[in-house]
Amino acid sequence: MMGNKDLGIDLGTANTLVYVRGKGIVVREPSVVAIRTDTKTIEAVGEDAKKMIGRTPGNIRAIRPMKDGVIADFDTTATMIKYFINQAQKKRSFFQRHPNVMVCVPSGITAVEQRAVEDATKQAGAREAFTIEEPFAAAIGADLPVWEPTGSMVVDIGGGTTEVAVISLGGIVTARSVRVAGDEMDESIIQYVKRQYNLMIGERTSEMLKMEIGSAIQLETPETIEIRGRDLVSGLPKTISITSQEITEALADTVSAIVEAVKVTLEKCPPELAADIMDRGIVLTGGGALLRNLDKLLAGETGMPVIVAENPLDCVAIGTGRALDNIHLFKSRGTSNSRSKRG
Repeated sequence: MMGNKDLGIDLGTANTLVYVRGKGIVVREPSVVAIRTDTKTIEAVGEDAKKMIGRTPGNIRAIRPMKDGVIADFDTTATMIKYFINQAQKKRSFFQRHPNVMVCVPSGITAVEQRAVEDATKQAGAREAFTIEEPFAAAIGADLPVWEPTGSMVVDIGGGTTEVAVISLGGIVTARSVRVAGDEMDESIIQYVKRQYNLMIGERTSEMLKMEIGSAIQLETPETIEIRGRDLVSGLPKTISITSQEITEALADTVSAIVEAVKVTLEKCPPELAADIMDRGIVLTGGGALLRNLDKLLAGETGMPVIVAENPLDCVAIGTGRALDNIHLFKSRGTSNSRSKRG
């Protein structure tokens, strides 16, 4: 039988969460690594590295080694995974064996990308590495009846990808993975502020705007917030006020791409499963599910009930960890677990 300290890792573009069997989520840190460019040594990982974004001297670079849910920088990702595995096993005894690790991957991943995740995880100290598709993990974490002959639909909006999937009988029936998600929303806000105000703002400011006053549909009572940035004309710092209407406008294209992915997946869904989804509703998970009124917009566009999962940020990590209980199923399917379905 598997030891109790096996790990489930939600290796996200924006954040990494580690779930330990029997303990729950023990690590929750940004997927950021700070590297010294001259010596190529790792300066910081996670929260400490994120604080350095946009604030590093010339010889230190804060990078995010995951892009759109897949590995953009192999060695740095392996180092980052190793750091998170060590964080999760701080009280590990000397005699304890290396853990089996289940890592979630986007459903549109190629076999090469999947192998890269498995190799990086093994290099980081895993005894065996398994992968689980992100929307499937999200559905398990959101307590959907994934193993039953009934249709469940999950929309997982992460940092790099939005995963839409219809699940039944322990498998993905139809799925769509689009590389439009939280990061794209932040970038849209940066570009909007640049165009409208000739003001350059950083990632942290745009993320704060999205979370504080962002909405998928216009708010009945508009909200305003002050932000600071660099004036592109004078080059000096400048403060402006920006409204929630403007943020909704800035997010419009990204949000409509997510809505489109949901519609396309529904169109490909077998009629019996569509009827099940009509009863149970579409479940939203991931950080993007927290965008205000996204559930209302999706419900209006699809005519289906839309529910935000109980703790959307943790669903994928919890589902990845719970999947360790059924690890024999992932062993037997091997690489077929990642059928390439780019929709």
